[in-house]
Amino acid sequence: MSLKNSYVTSDYLEWDSMLSLVRKLYRDQEYRLSLLIGCGSFFGLRISDLLTLTWSMLLDNEKFVITEQKTGKRREIRVNCNFQKHIADCYKSLGVVDKNEKCFLSRKRTVYSTQRINVLFKSMKSKYNLKIEHFSTHSMRKTFGRQVVEAAGENSEFALIKLSELFNHADIQTTRRYLGLRSQELLETYDMLNF
Repeated sequence: MSLKNSYVTSDYLEWDSMLSLVRKLYRDQEYRLSLLIGCGSFFGLRISDLLTLTWSMLLDNEKFVITEQKTGKRREIRVNCNFQKHIADCYKSLGVVDKNEKCFLSRKRTVYSTQRINVLFKSMKSKYNLKIEHFSTHSMRKTFGRQVVEAAGENSEFALIKLSELFNHADIQTTRRYLGLRSQELLETYDMLNF
């Protein structure tokens, strides 16, 4: 929770840092957290939708469909074939026997709360020395968006259009602001001056 009258927004992780974190969490036998960071960054879903995922949804097909809790809209997600191996590895390492089980269960066998995950993220930031100022559950969605734009290169405007639709934003300007692209572009104006 942020302080009253303060402006705090989540930041994104650099893609390589996210992949490194996923691997380190897996190495440290934090399989569910490794999977959570991966799913959030590869699917671009809000935490409320991530917490509804079951093993069957992730393992049985190359894609799955959810109805977003916030918007009520239907969304089809394709599971990246390289990432699917990590999902299977987590499934096997956890010894899951029921594919209909939710993926993100705590040690108490209840689905993690968003608040608990944010506490875990705070300790993760410290433990793994992550270079991110505001690390929260929403950081994964922003990591997804930033990587899509950066991977598009010269086609970044087209990528913004696609992201705008995926994120259900009113227009691409909203998506730009959401990803911090607009403020980054404005701040670069200061770097154009010579002394």
